Amino acid sequence: MTLMDARVDKVYKVVATNGEKNEKRRLLDMGFTPECKIYVAHTAPFGGTILVGLRGFLVALREDAASLIEITEVK
Repeated sequence: MTLMDARVDKVYKVVATNGEKNEKRRLLDMGFTPECKIYVAHTAPFGGTILVGLRGFLVALREDAASLIEITEVK
């Protein structure tokens, strides 16, 4: 499952980041590392961006970047 499939106000754990070298490096630099817990705070009403909380701050991601982050739900 990717971050695009995530629901608002659920907690997830990052499994992996995919994509080309530059895309992957950018996501890792933003903090989307394996085992990091994240949550979706908000999604844009007509798509486009996703607001994600991680490590005490919020990050707005485009949908194409969010589709590169593999996650699993924390139970």
